[in-house]
Amino acid sequence: MSITTTGLHHVTAIAGDPQRNADFYVRTLGLRLVKTTVNFDDPGTYHLYYGDESGKPGSLLTFFPRPDAPAGRHGTGQATTTSFSVPAESIGWWKDHLAQAGAITGRIVNREGEDIVSFRDPDGLQLALVAHPQGDPRDPWDNGHVPPEHAIRGLHSVTLSVTEEEATANMFADLGLRFTSQDSNRLRFSAGDGGPGAMVDVLVTPNTPRGLVSVGTVHHVAWRAPDEQTQLSWRGELVDRGVEVTSVLDRRYFRSIYFREPGGTLLEAATEQPGFAIDEPLLELGRALKLPPWLEPDREQIEHTLPKLDLPTENNPELV
Repeated sequence: MSITTTGLHHVTAIAGDPQRNADFYVRTLGLRLVKTTVNFDDPGTYHLYYGDESGKPGSLLTFFPRPDAPAGRHGTGQATTTSFSVPAESIGWWKDHLAQAGAITGRIVNREGEDIVSFRDPDGLQLALVAHPQGDPRDPWDNGHVPPEHAIRGLHSVTLSVTEEEATANMFADLGLRFTSQDSNRLRFSAGDGGPGAMVDVLVTPNTPRGLVSVGTVHHVAWRAPDEQTQLSWRGELVDRGVEVTSVLDRRYFRSIYFREPGGTLLEAATEQPGFAIDEPLLELGRALKLPPWLEPDREQIEHTLPKLDLPTENNPELV
């Protein structure tokens, strides 16, 4: 198969209150809200994108905030942990910083030669900060709140929980990922050259109940497709393999196709272009509600439906 993704594009999760979500990810984690828009399939719901300065693929964690939705349940058939990459000397700083912010953290552990501290966001989403021993060359976003020498560099990896490994492992091989290591019931697969932003761990837990996707859980995991032509080729190959794949969907900032891996997790292949500066300048990313052209006629109704959201000033420090 010719599908060869180079790594993660983004992870999308479900949040509760959008204001609490923005405050935590901008102020506590020091990420940038690079786009304030809506769920194109449900325009009464925000879609908030957090990442580095410009929202490059591989830096993004996004949310559908649904204040009235029930809490989800972590379990098999979903991505259960989203991990960010931080400098090796920063794990201790982050543990103290998160504790001061009121987040409950786990003890620092070492796995695969990487120091890891786990924690949860205000909605219970399972997160981790990971220090890769070879470092991470990606530039951090400097908003003046988290020192750049400690700041998040982007996504590190995601962990999928499954009841059995073979079919999921075969799917990742079809996506061009290679098996690189195993630690007990945890298998690691890497895309491209591997390293932070290009890894997925598969946690095999046969006796764990099925998860429920709602507030505090991951909705889907997106992998990078270089361009639309390649994405179409990938779609054709997946269909030939008997995988149920959506048509190509216009997400304004990228094009998407969706399908499930055999363990149940919803996956996406998303193009790297056109990016988030297509409808607002870099300095102003995230400041205003942006709608795709086909939803602009409904702007007044959409704005009336959405809950109030005050963007933290740290998101656009040069404009304060």
